[in-house]
Amino acid sequence: MLLSAPDHLAAGLAGTVTVAAQANDPNDDVAQVEFQIDGVSAGPPDTTAPYTINIDTTRHAWGQHVIRARATDRAGNTSAWARAIVEFAGTRTEPVGFTRNEAFVTGLVSSTAIAQAPDGRLFITQQAGSVRVVKGGVLLPTPVLSVPVDTRGERGVIGITLHPDFATNGYLYVHYTTMDDGPHNRISRFTVVGDVADPQSEVQLVNLPRLSDVQEPIHNGGALHFGPDGKLYAGVGENAIWELAQDLSTPLGKLLRFNEDGTIPADNPICTAQGRLECAIWAYGLRNAFTFAIQPGTGRIHINDVGQGIWEEVNVGVRGANYGWPISEGPDNVSSGLTAPLFAYKHTPVTPLGSGPGNFISGNGGAAIVGAAFYPASGPFGAPWRGGYFFSDFVNRFVAYIDLANANAVYVFGRLTDRPVDMMVANDGALLVLTRGTVTRFSKP
Repeated sequence: MLLSAPDHLAAGLAGTVTVAAQANDPNDDVAQVEFQIDGVSAGPPDTTAPYTINIDTTRHAWGQHVIRARATDRAGNTSAWARAIVEFAGTRTEPVGFTRNEAFVTGLVSSTAIAQAPDGRLFITQQAGSVRVVKGGVLLPTPVLSVPVDTRGERGVIGITLHPDFATNGYLYVHYTTMDDGPHNRISRFTVVGDVADPQSEVQLVNLPRLSDVQEPIHNGGALHFGPDGKLYAGVGENAIWELAQDLSTPLGKLLRFNEDGTIPADNPICTAQGRLECAIWAYGLRNAFTFAIQPGTGRIHINDVGQGIWEEVNVGVRGANYGWPISEGPDNVSSGLTAPLFAYKHTPVTPLGSGPGNFISGNGGAAIVGAAFYPASGPFGAPWRGGYFFSDFVNRFVAYIDLANANAVYVFGRLTDRPVDMMVANDGALLVLTRGTVTRFSKP
């Protein structure tokens, strides 16, 4: 099976594009050739040579897409898929049939993370020290919580999650930078009653090591999520001190795992001395795991690691894994004992355009991966957007999708105006993308 048009890595395709395939059956016994765009049928199979189909590129968000074709003979045998990674031009910002509402929530200032309660309320952190609530589609004027924070650089309120039993206990978990006893990041639990979390309800669960004032005030990580194992996972940056990511005597540059009360599970994989904070290390070798996601049910973890000068990474979370920073970045220098990323894309385009890891997802002058959300297998989005993984980019402002059911192919799903920082699948199956000033809602009737 051979795709003869368009060419692999064809860029700037616009309007109606003819896809052509050659089925080389030694017995000339081809019954049909089927075509797909992004893992979904592009139309009825062609039963007569030459095998072609037309694709309307204006039905898809501009950016990277994957075209595939395979033949079936009269005995029912199918060939392997032939595929081409291509780039669509145009201005469409979401697939046909979807709605993009960039004004779903407005009025936010320097937002960093988002979570949703079972009753539909959205809890959104703002870097300068507040947690805002969206209730019934309205941003409440008074924060549910305000805490004093260090806001230099990337410090401040940087992460949020709700206890799995939030509906009954009201437990809200917040990751923030405090100035108490010198700047350091802290994970605390607060109790929400109505739409208010009394600061006096704070239970300090984790106080991370003091941050360096010599280095830039960056690389704090931030994301908090509960896994199906009932444990609290936290992404922590290396404070711009590269070597800390490989140092197992510090929790910096790691993905950490705690019990819900902040104590450390006895079955964590790495522990140099019981009772010490480094025993919370679940995986390491991370530069700045600002966002990650845990797939409900399976517990699969994808860690977005913000890169240095070349690569952005999506890593599969593996107990005890070493993702290599600063020994390796992206697919470069991944030696024995290091875990390579599932997907990586470059900050700058490559030559020829689209070639190499990252293909057309590679940026144009800077990038910072954010996200992240697994889409449920039964959500209203339909194929191919079910069961895979959405991520975004703070600089290049796209929303992309890793199709876990189709060899981890990557497609562009949407585009944004503001800079994204976090995302989640809402209770109603919509994809909510938190930007610095808004929440954008992608939905399908």
